[in-house]
Amino acid sequence: MSKIREMWDLTYDELVNKVNWPAWDELRNSTLLVLVASIIFAIIIYIIDSGFGFTTKTFYQFFK
Repeated sequence: MSKIREMWDLTYDELVNKVNWPAWDELRNSTLLVLVASIIFAIIIYIIDSGFGFTTKTFYQFFK
């Protein structure tokens, strides 16, 4: 049990004293950047997937 307590104390000490937490503005800007990038990547993947779907559908129609 003492090892668990020691690990918890070390973890708490590191999170409070050693971790460099971002400021609120920096956190908000980073979150916005990640959100926009995720939406852009999702749109790109959707376009690629739709293109491949159309291509394979057209290709397989030749063999009906």
